[in-house]
Amino acid sequence: MEEKAQLASNLSELELAILDFEAHWWRHAGTKAEGVQEKFGISLSEYYERLNALLDNEIALAHAPLLVKRLRRMRRI
Repeated sequence: MEEKAQLASNLSELELAILDFEAHWWRHAGTKAEGVQEKFGISLSEYYERLNALLDNEIALAHAPLLVKRLRRMRRI
């Protein structure tokens, strides 16, 4: 667990928040776009640009392997 915390410290607060949001966005009321705008103050397209960059980040993979691997598979489809 300590290793995961150390890896997380290599990601920005925004990057960690994006990974967390992507893992749980359906729990928020409203659409994903509304949730992204409310939580991050950015457009859905900018959110996806940042998320896609995270999917190529090995530190993000080590921090949230199941999420990142699932999203990588979805991105290939």
